[in-house]
Amino acid sequence: MRNVSPDDVDLYIRMRCDPVMMADVGGPLPREGMADKVRRDARQAAADLAWFKMIIPDPASPDAVAGTVTMWSHDTDDGPISEIGWMVLPDFQGQGLGKRAVRTLLQQARDEDRWEIGHAFPARSNAASNGICRSVGFRFVSEVNVTFAGQVLKTNHWAMDPRTDLA
Repeated sequence: MRNVSPDDVDLYIRMRCDPVMMADVGGPLPREGMADKVRRDARQAAADLAWFKMIIPDPASPDAVAGTVTMWSHDTDDGPISEIGWMVLPDFQGQGLGKRAVRTLLQQARDEDRWEIGHAFPARSNAASNGICRSVGFRFVSEVNVTFAGQVLKTNHWAMDPRTDLA
């Protein structure tokens, strides 16, 4: 994995502006603003304020990116939380790359004693992402509605402490 860089605009567009990739999270986002989003994410990653990682399936081919895995903190109505999320491009799905990336990032959080409890909110209909949560040691908390990009999404709330729960 590597940090997102300002050069990753095309990859963000392939993931976040694609109707198939965004089907479980309210549909594709507009292309406008993606360059700004990538620059913001790259700045946060470079400052180590959040982890925006690009999934590289083969270190010998660092330009081939399979998707992203991200961990960041934000405020909710119930207080601040640390959240993890991931996306894997269709050509790379079903190969275990998402699971390995999630596990790797959680291992890093554990090893650095950072982020405390990690929360994930995959769509209820996203069997693959819910499967990743189960397989790496998340505990199912509840079904919740989450607002993303102005839309209310039906999600499953999963949580784990990577220091004690990582499978």
